[in-house]
Amino acid sequence: MTNPRPLDGITVISLEHAIAAPFASRQLADLGARVIKVERPGVGDFARAYDTRVKGEASHFVWTNRSKESLTLDLKHPDALAVLRDLLKNADVLLQNLAPGAAARMGLSWEALREKHPRLIVCDISGYGDNGPYRDKKAYDLLIQSEAGFLSITGTPDTPSKAGNSMADIAAGMYAFTSILSALLLRQKTSEGSHIDVSMLEALGEWMGYPMYYAFEGATPPPRTGASHASIYPYGPFPAGDGGTVMLGLQNEREWKSFCDVVLQNPALATDERFNANAQRNANREALRALIVEAFAKLSTAEVEARLDAAQIANARMNDMAGLWAHPQLKARERWRDVGSPAGAVPALLPPGRNSAFDYRMDAVPRVGEHTEAILRELGRDDASVARLREAKAI
Repeated sequence: MTNPRPLDGITVISLEHAIAAPFASRQLADLGARVIKVERPGVGDFARAYDTRVKGEASHFVWTNRSKESLTLDLKHPDALAVLRDLLKNADVLLQNLAPGAAARMGLSWEALREKHPRLIVCDISGYGDNGPYRDKKAYDLLIQSEAGFLSITGTPDTPSKAGNSMADIAAGMYAFTSILSALLLRQKTSEGSHIDVSMLEALGEWMGYPMYYAFEGATPPPRTGASHASIYPYGPFPAGDGGTVMLGLQNEREWKSFCDVVLQNPALATDERFNANAQRNANREALRALIVEAFAKLSTAEVEARLDAAQIANARMNDMAGLWAHPQLKARERWRDVGSPAGAVPALLPPGRNSAFDYRMDAVPRVGEHTEAILRELGRDDASVARLREAKAI
């Protein structure tokens, strides 16, 4: 028998698609919650069709949808909506990231539900929140990265760049997850549910705190410096002689001296007036970069890393995805598990945060509608009722 998990016994109904809400609900499932994912009949969550990279399944979908039950409902059909309302009678959380206003039009807003379901926690995820002039604007990850100023500080001086992952969706999903946990804790004290309004703009805006304060009261914002640091140098990628790339970062003058002595083997450079403080190194970064590249050109990636380690300079290899799949640290810490999927078993990383008290739930990624009939039976629907729902294409 497995140890109890923190969210055992908690039921989450999620009207979700794409990334933000599915990422939030998957993390609730990791902690033991029962997550019933409501999908469109036939096609399901449109993220299922983003690509076919995981044995025919979509990479985004496999990542964010393990350990869930898939229930297909056409919520435009009154009989399907009645099924959803039956589910809400015993649910703890309703999570949704439908188009702005869609849940409210179906009578699924916090205001509409709170009288019948006073313990229900309703979490709405949207691009801009449930009020204000941008409330009804469509919002995709790239658009929020742009609105939040993320693109203005990411990339090279010539080319603003979006993050290679869905940063705004992930940020919103994380704040939905933690807000729901907070609401569950609060309900233990008050016996009442609450409404959570998560805005993608506000979530990513929080993560932009450093560059915003750096540009406080009209000051110059951080420049776009590729993979280098905007204000600390040397800090970023440098080529080794064998074609590899090493990331390194210096934080203080003690490390600068050690870097010159042990890594560059040029102790005199430490007191060169062009480089003897971070401000000077930052101002003369092109000259210093040339000296570092010249020194590293004689060394392999492994040799550069060995010198950096000997000097106690923070460093990392610039891995690609194959390098992450094969990362020796993840293997040594036994972070991989196999989970089921419609295409068979696939590897998945355990959630961050190893806990001594319980094991994370790592169940299968569901097929579209895989659990529809079982959930309907659980709600008391008989053969004839299920057949009528299918005939009406409500499920």
